[in-house]
Amino acid sequence: MKKLTKTYNGGEEKVQALVGVDLQIERGEFVAVMGPSGSGKSTLLTILGGLNHPTEGELIVDEIPIYKLPLEKLADFRREYLGFIFQSFQLIPYLTVIENVMLPLSITEKTKREQMRLAEAILDKTGLKGKAKRLPDQLSGGEQERVAIARALVNSPPILMADEPTGNLDSKTGTEIMDLFKTVSKEGQTIIMVTHNPENTAYSTRAIFLKDGKVDVNHATS
Repeated sequence: MKKLTKTYNGGEEKVQALVGVDLQIERGEFVAVMGPSGSGKSTLLTILGGLNHPTEGELIVDEIPIYKLPLEKLADFRREYLGFIFQSFQLIPYLTVIENVMLPLSITEKTKREQMRLAEAILDKTGLKGKAKRLPDQLSGGEQERVAIARALVNSPPILMADEPTGNLDSKTGTEIMDLFKTVSKEGQTIIMVTHNPENTAYSTRAIFLKDGKVDVNHATS
């Protein structure tokens, strides 16, 4: 990230969500992004995810200047590089667990049998073996979060983006989810996680603190 700035126009008032952020994240890092409400955490995540053009600055991933890509190529980048996990899970309620997990594979050239095999393997890895035929509302909150994680991982994306992944979970389930993230991180995936929970930073390799749209170097740890 080079001098990333994001300004929102709110009528007469301009709101600076990010101000000149310089940041480098290495392959395989597990980065926790923290900060008070309104500090720019979610804006940073959406920009990193290719979903929100910065007002100024540059984002380069794997030597690709993301926001210089045409829209179609930007969509290709998101599909090939990123897995997203949202606090609200965003599962399709009328699809079974395995159908939800297979969604990212539906736009690939993999055969239906190969898609099914990959989905079953990731369900096993995320502790959901035996739950493939259930609908989301037949699962607990923690199990729904695991489905969301499995869906994000099924395509083996190099980068995993997580927005408050334990925000709606009890502490025991939250710990299980964080253990799962740590396992995935050790296998070489890069994880960028926005969290309000300071306990979650213990699982990360580095914590970044945002304040008023800037990286607060006084709090940064490594």
